[in-house]
Amino acid sequence: MFAIEIKDLTKSFKGLRAVDGLTMKVPVGSIYGFIGENGSGKSTTEKLICGHLVPDGGTIKLFGKDYRDAGVRAKVGALIENAGCFPNSSVYNNLKMQAINLGLKNSDEEINRVLKIVRMEKDAQIKFKNCSLGMKQRVGIAMALLGSPALLILDEPINGLDADGMRIMREILTDITATYGSTVLISSHVFGELEKIATHYGIIKQGKLIREISANEMKRTSKSYILVECDDNKKAIKFLSLKYDGAVSDDYGKLRVYGDEASSDIAEYLLSNGIRIKYLKKNKIRLEEYYLDVMSRKEKC
Repeated sequence: MFAIEIKDLTKSFKGLRAVDGLTMKVPVGSIYGFIGENGSGKSTTEKLICGHLVPDGGTIKLFGKDYRDAGVRAKVGALIENAGCFPNSSVYNNLKMQAINLGLKNSDEEINRVLKIVRMEKDAQIKFKNCSLGMKQRVGIAMALLGSPALLILDEPINGLDADGMRIMREILTDITATYGSTVLISSHVFGELEKIATHYGIIKQGKLIREISANEMKRTSKSYILVECDDNKKAIKFLSLKYDGAVSDDYGKLRVYGDEASSDIAEYLLSNGIRIKYLKKNKIRLEEYYLDVMSRKEKC
């Protein structure tokens, strides 16, 4: 079963297609990285899933049921754009108002549970306006977690956070899926952090989903390369280009040789031509490069 199953979804604003025949599947229990350029339709798609917008066409199913089903709607928590909290109220009181809104029983117990998940048990009495950006994002996630949703939809929750804030957010999201079995749909431009937690990816371009792939499949199919830095890179690239078709300079003062060549063979070849090696390592294309490669193509998945 899929937590989210979308087919041929469309949405237009003043004649412009924000979502254009989008089809996607988010497996239950996954952390699904939803990535694309600004204006590609990510937030609109998330709002459609949450019921904040009405689609022009297509279908949305959540856990096998129509997304408008009252029972399945209760399984969805979301943080889109911002937490929508009262700035002069404490973190706890903001959560209390949301719990009352949701009609939750044992609200105090539930608030303490979500505060623990987002590592804010000691910050419950701080006014929301005095929270850091990272804390505000965590409050928003805590609000979305009230009622133990099976599906959590998060729009750019790690953008703008410092290194410690991103680490905490990473721990929270992996904990939500591993401990509580929730599914997380997360959009983000911070590829390095997303790569550490996502189990699946969907790449959207101009309202269409152009690639959908698991993290494991991406790792298996991504191109390998040898990363090399020499005492004379200009001389090295000249010789490497004579023997290897995929030899290029990158933007960071290193050279890349694409393919399955053994690093020992490349090292021996360079040394035999009088080129000293400062650095040599075998790597694979990472998420950001994979994304840019897919975005540069015209194919549709």
